[in-house]
Amino acid sequence: MRRRLRVVFASLAAWSACAGCGSSAGQGAGDLNPTSQEMTALAALSPATLPPPPTDVSNRFSDDSGAAHLGQELFFDPSLSGRLLDSDNDGSPDTLGMLGQTGRVACSGCHLPNSGFVDTRSLGEAISLAAAWGLRKAPSLLDVGQEKLLMWDGRKDALYNQVFGPIESPLEMNSSRLFVAEVLATKYRSEYEPIFGTMPAFDDPTQFPALSADLTGCTPNAALTPTCSGTTHGMPGDHAEYDGMTAGQQDAVTRAVVNAGKAVAAYERKLACGPSRFDQWMHGSASALSASEIRGALLFIGKGQCSSCHSGPYLSDQKFHNVGLAPVQVNFSAPADTGDQGAIVGIAEAIANPLNTLGPYSDGTDGRLPQAATPAEAGAFKTPMLRCAADRPSFMHTAQIKTLAEVVAFFNQGGAFPEFGTSELSPLGMSADEEQDLVNFLLALSGPGPDASLLAAPSP
Repeated sequence: MRRRLRVVFASLAAWSACAGCGSSAGQGAGDLNPTSQEMTALAALSPATLPPPPTDVSNRFSDDSGAAHLGQELFFDPSLSGRLLDSDNDGSPDTLGMLGQTGRVACSGCHLPNSGFVDTRSLGEAISLAAAWGLRKAPSLLDVGQEKLLMWDGRKDALYNQVFGPIESPLEMNSSRLFVAEVLATKYRSEYEPIFGTMPAFDDPTQFPALSADLTGCTPNAALTPTCSGTTHGMPGDHAEYDGMTAGQQDAVTRAVVNAGKAVAAYERKLACGPSRFDQWMHGSASALSASEIRGALLFIGKGQCSSCHSGPYLSDQKFHNVGLAPVQVNFSAPADTGDQGAIVGIAEAIANPLNTLGPYSDGTDGRLPQAATPAEAGAFKTPMLRCAADRPSFMHTAQIKTLAEVVAFFNQGGAFPEFGTSELSPLGMSADEEQDLVNFLLALSGPGPDASLLAAPSP
């Protein structure tokens, strides 16, 4: 650590001596006299090497190259999905197809690889339109392998079980786990079995009810609520297609989709933002940051109080906070969800989930799952990681803030009016120039992103 701090101080000294370094070099250089405590705080955000995703004990295939290849194929495969439900699916470039069409929604449809794995496709670049309009912003998948509790509200505790959410949601893929198992059998058996072992005969209609994308999930024009009441084949996730199947057959279906989830997880763990100009500066490149960006870095760990939650190499404490965000309407079919209580509901859901890391489909547990949600988590949402955040088209779980400048202004004013409990924020008293310095620092946190080979379906 002492050696790293010497490098940082040397970088500052070299920068101060350089009259033309950085895009705003020379402006305010005399104000840059950081203390050793500040340098220690900055060093905690930028280790010599960014740590890779930690070992995922819940998924013994998490670093298996064959599993990652299969997972990448599944990530880009829309044939796992059922019908499009919302009439806003009109075939325009903002949509994935026409109302009633099947096989149109892949993971990559709402996590666009060339957009940092966020949604820049749907109208408004805020909430995603898949089978129907979502309720929250699709989070970025860059560096998702660093996370333990997933989603804005922590309702999933492993990447392998997260896939069941979109598969069985009428708002997303509008599919079912039996249909996905049958697609695995017909399209991916030769890749699946060398990794996970012999697959049951899901494609044998004498053993498993034969489904098509038209015979799974909700039907067009059905109620676009989580119940999808009145549909012929039940809603995704209610397992109406299990009628007549034994408990052993049902377990086999679930396990196959869990394995698919473990493959997708192995792929997603490869997605990273990568080192930024901030890291270059921290490691001795004096010209990597401008004066404004350096001032912003010092605000980030000081007056701005950002690092109290956006901590560590990936700038997130991975916890849940109520920042006093009063939701507004951001999608085009539903009003603002002012009843969204966040983590107090999501964590309880993760604990109750039979697919969680304490259950029979997990390969191990590491204590990531809390014993209970707490009252403080009412209205609380997860601290997002900030590497590559500057490239996102909208911010917060509601996507209602559109620019980094607006995000910084929101936190500087101490948030808005909390819907649940008391906001953790208080006014910061930053000037307009300080707000801009902080924005400029956040812009300097973007890295090169994943290797190009990870941005499309792999070659067979």
